[in-house]
Amino acid sequence: MKLIALLTIQALAASAFTSVPSLVSRSALKHHQSTASQLFAATGETDGSISRREALQVASAAAVLASTNIANADDEAPGGKLIEFTVNNLDGEEGKTGSFVVKTRPDWAPIGEERFVALAESSFFDGCRAFRVLPGFIVQFGINGDPAVQAKWRASNLKDDPVKVSNSRGTVVFATAGPNTRTTQLFVNLGNNSFLNKQGFSPLGEVVEGMDVVERFYSGYGEGAPSGKGPNQGLIQKQGNAYLEASYPKLSYFSKVVVK
Repeated sequence: MKLIALLTIQALAASAFTSVPSLVSRSALKHHQSTASQLFAATGETDGSISRREALQVASAAAVLASTNIANADDEAPGGKLIEFTVNNLDGEEGKTGSFVVKTRPDWAPIGEERFVALAESSFFDGCRAFRVLPGFIVQFGINGDPAVQAKWRASNLKDDPVKVSNSRGTVVFATAGPNTRTTQLFVNLGNNSFLNKQGFSPLGEVVEGMDVVERFYSGYGEGAPSGKGPNQGLIQKQGNAYLEASYPKLSYFSKVVVK
């Protein structure tokens, strides 16, 4: 029975990776699936009981079963909050600033939305760098510049929200290291990344103003280590902004985040 269950999970996970959205070429999908897999490894947190690949398979399979009726992120937003992010180092140049506004959606992902608002209200994002920017795919952020602050939040994982809306351009989503491992890292979708739906990435809000600003986050460092020459997330966790300011000074960052 255990073997049958495992084979079922693996089959479901495989189908999630091989289904090709109609507007995405197979080569582009392969690239994004590779980079998307790093969203699962973003926090580097596992409990040692299962491998990262197994966690990915379980999350994918569960999401396939739970996301058969995913809506587009374009309906009216009941409730929620407006959160304004002021950004410095746009285009990698100090002094270039702008802002964007996120509308949270507790009806989409109540657990994730509550954490996102709590982080903003506690000034967690102030000074945070957008350490992973892949044009046309995502902007990733959410590791605090103070390792002591980061450690407190990192120890508090969230249960997963079911995926209710698609990972369309402008949606805000928590990164994950497998089932029920969301903590503080998030990303903004820069494209219509619907293939992430089946992998369990549940949008909790969307950018309603300033998407043009989000697309000006500095991307020159490319993919993060070890796949690329960009920032190493493990070192960000351990050393915070001291590491990023010394080694990656052009990264765009949040100078102030306000819940309106």
